[in-house]
Amino acid sequence: MGKITRFVHQSLDGYIEGPSGEFDWPVMDPELSAYSRALTDSADYFLYGRVVWDMMSGFWPRAEEFSTHEHDLAFAPVWREAPKIVVSSTLETADWNTRVIRTDVVEELTALKESGAHLLLFGGSTLAGFLTDHDLIDEYQIFVHPVVLGGGKPVFRTPQQRFGLTLTESRTFDSQVVLLHHERATDSA
Repeated sequence: MGKITRFVHQSLDGYIEGPSGEFDWPVMDPELSAYSRALTDSADYFLYGRVVWDMMSGFWPRAEEFSTHEHDLAFAPVWREAPKIVVSSTLETADWNTRVIRTDVVEELTALKESGAHLLLFGGSTLAGFLTDHDLIDEYQIFVHPVVLGGGKPVFRTPQQRFGLTLTESRTFDSQVVLLHHERATDSA
């Protein structure tokens, strides 16, 4: 059986972007970059909602024009080559080896998991909330950065149900970013 892993950066106060939509605060030191690279290498598909897709597809195809950061330069070719899925009711097509799922999201993603695929869900809260409500996310890898944003988009939108998680790993990276790796508990609390 495959799985869906949610991979997200958040502030200490629980936001994935600042009050004005800013995402300029995550720190990708070499240690965190290496961990992220291993995580992305383990995935069969990168999974996005429409908003995160727009951000990613606006940057990674031409990352070398925008950045000289070692992490960005190493990840850009990986991103361009990786198979990607975007869940969107409005997007018709997408470039860069990307499939768009517009309807039957639960069925389509369940079928991929049943085929043994590992899907890595990047950022966002809308698609993550939807998938959480449908019990499709198997593990959460949340990277808590040492910054307080004071508002913005929360890492979790209000869940429609209570569920238990098991902490399987915690780790502090050189940049003082803390990984909280949880897996879905077999018995919901």
